[in-house]
Amino acid sequence: MADLSIRQVLDQVYGGRIRIPAFQRGFVWDPDKVAYFMDSLYKGYPFGSILLWRTKQPLKSERDLGPYTIPERDPDYPIDYVLDGQQRLTSIFGVFQTELTEADDPEGWLPIYFDHDADPDVQEPQFVALPSSEVDNQQHFPLRTLFDPTAYRSATEPFSGGALSRIDDMQQRFKEAGVPTQTFETDDQARVAIVFERVNRLGVELDTLQLLTAWTWSEDFDLQQRFRELADDLQPFGFADVGEDTDLLLRCCAAVVAQDASPSALVSLKGSDVRSSFQQIRNGIKGAIDFLRTNCSVQSLKNLPYSTLLVPLSTFFAAPDSSVVSNAQREELLQWFWRSCFSRRYSSGVLRKLKADIDQMIALRTTGNSTLAAFPATGEPSFFLDNAFYSGTVNTKTFVLLLARQQPLSFVSGQAISLGNVLRDYNRNEFHHCYPQAYLKATGHDSVDISRLANFVFMSSADNKILGGVAPSKYHSHIPASGVSGNVCRVDESF
Repeated sequence: MADLSIRQVLDQVYGGRIRIPAFQRGFVWDPDKVAYFMDSLYKGYPFGSILLWRTKQPLKSERDLGPYTIPERDPDYPIDYVLDGQQRLTSIFGVFQTELTEADDPEGWLPIYFDHDADPDVQEPQFVALPSSEVDNQQHFPLRTLFDPTAYRSATEPFSGGALSRIDDMQQRFKEAGVPTQTFETDDQARVAIVFERVNRLGVELDTLQLLTAWTWSEDFDLQQRFRELADDLQPFGFADVGEDTDLLLRCCAAVVAQDASPSALVSLKGSDVRSSFQQIRNGIKGAIDFLRTNCSVQSLKNLPYSTLLVPLSTFFAAPDSSVVSNAQREELLQWFWRSCFSRRYSSGVLRKLKADIDQMIALRTTGNSTLAAFPATGEPSFFLDNAFYSGTVNTKTFVLLLARQQPLSFVSGQAISLGNVLRDYNRNEFHHCYPQAYLKATGHDSVDISRLANFVFMSSADNKILGGVAPSKYHSHIPASGVSGNVCRVDESF
């Protein structure tokens, strides 16, 4: 790790060497946060490092540095793209730079001033962000002048004595301040993908596949807009969240185009291949969702045990002639789906298993023969007796879908339960104990027994209130004479 001085940061941005890749979000710090950051710099508090990716290959799409357009670079020198710390670096440049004009109206951007009358408290900041109408020239000193000798001499003329001494000391601290930087140098985008996977930005994991879109596709193809359009198409079916899951969609893109959903496969894609195949990608995703809705009772991404299941399934439906699915293919897809859920297939070794499933999906589509579902899985009673009902878990989502396939009826009315809304909302209030919780507690059963999957059924809150917390033998009188067959769980025959 090395330190850059603020002067060096300014010079490298002026020279076009430090740049912002398009996959970075925009500048989001408010003026007060910038002022607090200046206070940390002034007081020598740690603030983290800037991560730079050095390469000789410029990206096709870049972002401005806050409200400033970065100048063209000297092509004989490499580029340092900011991977982490963009907010800090933009703050430093925006506060101290004097050479560039603002590209756009910098809404929310204010100059930062040193309040030389403020008490030098270790906690309270001595820097403020102010509009020009609130500046007191006898109290507030502009930081923008610190690295411009002419402007600094002019700004300090009204001051003398202790005030001037404090301002000179403040300038010296910023001149001596170091900005910690780490530089990762490579032209191998696959290696950059690994770095992305291991870096955090303000505590949030970087989304490798999302970031890599900046150089994978050309500027004339707005992939994010295509994803937004897909989200709009899926919204009426309850799957708008698929269109908003960039990581999932990019995996589907790579699977359809390269038959591999790994980050290294994605960065190897040609933009022209993605553009020419995008209609197939759309068809694949929409076909996969239609299959899951029709055959597996999946009504939203929230009640799909693994969102990853969409990736290989999309490759099967991506071909133009894949709208016609034979009965044998359908049975194979169903076995693969249920076995994947019960075996928790995508809980580990995800990339390896995705590659295997993608290959077998293509074999099933093109030849009708595959070993897609040829991996072990069991549907033993222990699955229902040992696992507890927690709505967000893979096991519970699998159980709910299996129960939904039995076409359950209301315990009170005997009418078919409207599963579309129930599963789309995936609300815990739509599932209740078959043997009421109060009844089981009164008979000595603990919470572990009460919460087992086998004791849960589709039941609305209204029906639950009518039946009450009594023994099933007592609430049986409320059940229609025709019964409620279907609101029980049986392992699907296709499994």
